[in-house]
Amino acid sequence: MDWLRAAEHLRRRREPGVLVTVLEVRGHAPRDAGSRMVVAAEEAWGSIGGGNLEATAVDRAREMLAAGRTGPEQLDVALTPHTHGHHGDQCCGGQVALALEPLPVLPAVAVFGVGHVGLELARILARQDIDLHLVDSRADRLAPEVLAPLADAVARVHSHHGPDPAALVEDLPVGTHVLVLTHDHAQDVAVCDAALRHPELGSIGLIGSSAKWRRFEVRLAEQGHPAAEIGRIRTPIGLPQVAGKDPATIAVSVAAELLAIMAAPLVAPIRPDRSRRGSGPPRGVGHGAPPAVAP
Repeated sequence: MDWLRAAEHLRRRREPGVLVTVLEVRGHAPRDAGSRMVVAAEEAWGSIGGGNLEATAVDRAREMLAAGRTGPEQLDVALTPHTHGHHGDQCCGGQVALALEPLPVLPAVAVFGVGHVGLELARILARQDIDLHLVDSRADRLAPEVLAPLADAVARVHSHHGPDPAALVEDLPVGTHVLVLTHDHAQDVAVCDAALRHPELGSIGLIGSSAKWRRFEVRLAEQGHPAAEIGRIRTPIGLPQVAGKDPATIAVSVAAELLAIMAAPLVAPIRPDRSRRGSGPPRGVGHGAPPAVAP
């Protein structure tokens, strides 16, 4: 697998990696400038020349991954008889400058309900480099002509249709931020219930009034959720400074709040291994001050 396919492979698996590129070669080296490889926590693809050079780069890339580094680094490696590497000698006689660029796990957002607000929200979020999941029980809301405004999306857009949207929550990627705004309050509460049972989601936001939320709190408590868990749900959603009840304005407000949440540090690094789900505290970020623009 070449480095480009490897980077795509990691994105699909939602695993972080590091792209290692030979920036400059002075003297003799195993590979020319422009050679690349991709390093993940337990795998690597491509080659920058093998030997101590490559092993040193892999070690440093994995140190970056373990530390959660997000910025690029330059690493200079000498390949001379007088330089003894940790992984043995490589006496090509040159000097190699490497660029190590993190390939982070991109944010994922799931919008439950592609009605008037949901579609406007999808149009905004589609301009972000994220994985965007659109979920609706109504097949016509996910028809190609309805989603046509997303044709030039920067985001990876995934549409999910099913009679029971809550059943799709279980398969959402780890760290996904969930926004609940379906056309049916029964669906809304079912999705909220399923989201609270998924211990590795990001934030959970619910559109609605304070009266709606009071009813939901009772329903969720009856379904066995303690108050602290119910408090993970942020409602109403949106920035209080952005007033207005038309769908486009609400969508701008909700998107702005969500982007601020996604920019905040995670409580813990995202793990790609879904089999370990439930072994630790919920993923997510702070809920922030409760805004009051959602209807």
